[in-house]
Amino acid sequence: MENNKKLTNEAGAPIAENEHSLTAGPRGPVALQDVWLLEKLAHFDREVIPERRMHAKGWGAYGKLTVTHDISQWTRAKVLQPGAETELFLRFSTVAGERGAADAERDIRGVAVKFYTEEGNWDLVGNNTPTFFLRDVHNFPDLNRAVKRDPQTGMRSAQNNWDFWTLLPETFHQTTIVMSDRGIPATFRHMHFFGEHTFSLYNEKNERVWCKFHFKTQQGIKNLTDEEAEMVIAKDRESHGRDLFTAIEKGDYPRWTMYVQIMTEEQAKKHYENPFDITKIWRHAEFPLHEVGVLELNRNPENYFAEVEQAAFTPAHVVPGIGFSPDKFLQGRLFVYGDAQRYRLGVNYNQIPVNRAKCEVHDYHRDGLMRTDGNYGGAPAYSPNSQGEWAAQPEVMEPPLDLSGALYAYDPQDDPTDDCFRAGGDLWRVMTEDKRALLIENTARNIEPVTDNIKYRHAVHCFWADEEYGRRMTEALGLDMERVRELAKGDHKALVKATI
Repeated sequence: MENNKKLTNEAGAPIAENEHSLTAGPRGPVALQDVWLLEKLAHFDREVIPERRMHAKGWGAYGKLTVTHDISQWTRAKVLQPGAETELFLRFSTVAGERGAADAERDIRGVAVKFYTEEGNWDLVGNNTPTFFLRDVHNFPDLNRAVKRDPQTGMRSAQNNWDFWTLLPETFHQTTIVMSDRGIPATFRHMHFFGEHTFSLYNEKNERVWCKFHFKTQQGIKNLTDEEAEMVIAKDRESHGRDLFTAIEKGDYPRWTMYVQIMTEEQAKKHYENPFDITKIWRHAEFPLHEVGVLELNRNPENYFAEVEQAAFTPAHVVPGIGFSPDKFLQGRLFVYGDAQRYRLGVNYNQIPVNRAKCEVHDYHRDGLMRTDGNYGGAPAYSPNSQGEWAAQPEVMEPPLDLSGALYAYDPQDDPTDDCFRAGGDLWRVMTEDKRALLIENTARNIEPVTDNIKYRHAVHCFWADEEYGRRMTEALGLDMERVRELAKGDHKALVKATI
């Protein structure tokens, strides 16, 4: 049977030879006019795009969100109305590792979801933890550099990690989570994930509430110990990606139940700590989970590079009925995520099929590298214009938010309501004994090569969170308990001064 899959060059012309270079004689040099060879080599030189600075190693799948419960009292977003079904693309990732990192490393897992709604794309960018290391975006580049490779050795540095973490007390809750059994999920399918930040919802009456998004796995929670992870990595560095692809391929579609936590504006004003601080949680007893629907993954990508590597997310992409909050870290992410994609993929990255909205887009943006549509033809490129293209839609405006206070570089540690160790202590106290033992063992193993001054900082943090937590950590690290108690008498600034 004739093969109709014929080789062509980039412009569609047929290629006669694809294995042997055009040479001057059987042993001669290659001719510059072998233009197909030049095209192959030139494309090969450029086919690797910059990897994401964080979340470089990832896997993705398509699916849908089906809304089963009514939360229209809080939001007008069509994607969240009862009975709505919305297609989506979801990308899982590790955070600190490069593109070639192993899946089963101790790290938090990024989870980014692109909902293709009829009102535009909604990107929900989160992690498999309800909190994060930082609350001020000023520290974001520094966190990334601390957990990446050391500039001198080119290797990962526990010293750098723990020095940075212990100098910023707000990292303590997240550090406790990462060092717990939850630090290495067995698979992506067997973990919860969260929007982390506080977002806003607003309804048809333009009434606002604050919201946190939760997704609970229906497959059950499964984690790996360090020893189990080492055995997995030795045999398969792509264990999480393989598990996800195989499950979907055989029709075992993973599902998560979606919930929201709701806090009114009045409750936020009276809350005992900053409700917009991403390093803290809202307790479920005070702000219960309200079920929304089911997220299902049911289709694998056809091409990893085109659909997973080029997938691009930013929390700046919201739809009417969903908005932002005064969360300082969220405010920074609104810029940095989209800007990173413009650097990685080009200014027209939203025209790549996996990122393209499924509704009409009229944004006045013109030109730029890789413009792949009609560039709006001869329509006006300016606004306002006399042709009525394209008018703003004031009816979707988010309600106004009252703000107060002087413009100043505030330190949250100066806030008398700020407590960076309460949540970590609460987490310790709800852990079963086997989970506590794992936390202590994992931390001691991870921090072992670090200098004692930094170990003392962490031990004091544990002591401030819970006396038993501090005592057991001190013993595991081989430190002096009396010195820990003495250091714990001061505040964090005194602790830093004494351990620099």
